[in-house]
Amino acid sequence: MQALEALTREARALAHAEPLLSAPESEVARQLQICNACRYCEGFCAVFPAMTRRLEFGKADTHYLANLCHNCGACLHACQYAPPHEFAVNVPQAMAQLRLQTYSDYAWPAALGVLYKRNGLTLALALAAGLSLFLLLALACNGALLQTPMPGNFYAIFPHNLLVSLFAPVFGFAVLALSLGLRRFWREVAPASASDPAETVVSGAAASEAGLNALRLKYLDGGHGEGCNNQDDGWTLWRRRFHHLTFYGFLLCFAATAAATCYHYLPGWDAPYDWPSLPKLLGVSGGIGLLLGTAGLFQLNLRRHPLHGDAAQKPMDRGFMALLFFSSLSGLALWLGRGSLALPTLLAVHLGVVMALFATLPYGKFAHGIFRGAALLKWAIEKGQPDRLKLGSD
Repeated sequence: MQALEALTREARALAHAEPLLSAPESEVARQLQICNACRYCEGFCAVFPAMTRRLEFGKADTHYLANLCHNCGACLHACQYAPPHEFAVNVPQAMAQLRLQTYSDYAWPAALGVLYKRNGLTLALALAAGLSLFLLLALACNGALLQTPMPGNFYAIFPHNLLVSLFAPVFGFAVLALSLGLRRFWREVAPASASDPAETVVSGAAASEAGLNALRLKYLDGGHGEGCNNQDDGWTLWRRRFHHLTFYGFLLCFAATAAATCYHYLPGWDAPYDWPSLPKLLGVSGGIGLLLGTAGLFQLNLRRHPLHGDAAQKPMDRGFMALLFFSSLSGLALWLGRGSLALPTLLAVHLGVVMALFATLPYGKFAHGIFRGAALLKWAIEKGQPDRLKLGSD
């Protein structure tokens, strides 16, 4: 009986034991143990004060801290144990490699998590080209490819209800997949069964702080306000600026679409909308910002220090930037060519690129903003709680 009870206790312990760490998780845990002993970079960004609240780093801890990292590179260039030191501490690179695993681990449906590793530049452009070609062939078959409808009257080429039936399911699936992935991530890094229930309570102050830090890209300042490291170890704020142009450009373009939808369904105002309508003002300003931001980020990506980030993720990064760039470029070209014979062709190309962007959102670089926002929220909650390690030492 005693032997049976011992086996039962052992089985229960194994069932509740910390799951085995993967190679990227183990490497992040190893490096953070070294950083925890050194603490030279404690004031650089949120990762290091969050790190000091832990003595050990399990799976949830490594996933949380990896997504809290903004890959500014400051800690790498300040570290006395960075390569070629035998400790080989490279926190930005280790965090980037683990982030890719987190995207795959929390993907929904889980079987599609492998798409994160295959969603590269070639696939993104091929998908956009394929969808654009499909729409062009549909127009050619209907004899609408060389028509000249009222300038800017897109619905005379593709009816409104047809566009809704094409894009609503794709966009809805992207939102659902990202939401369920985020839910799984949050349940792991901030479980409701935490020993202190206050650790998982999302207060208004914590949500406001996290939202403000995300909107300002606070932790792309290198911890000193001078920005990220570039390829020659110098400081630059351009990465932060280009991120802002990309992010707010995307939001403005989305707001333009939302405004046009409201115009159509509420007062019943039919397209085309021209100056000084809200959809046009938002769309053009957002398109220009998105164009400049993605072009700048692509250039910085080509020139980034080889020790920064994960080289294996560059195809995914560039694929996402390319889809955003060509979405804005084709949208602006569509507006400029609204009164020409090229309008149907420009519309088909723009719709194909945008559809490709929405189709790849749940399994591409867009996910990093979703998980990073959750990590920033957890940090805002966590920093408002007493540090148990310091309380214990006192």
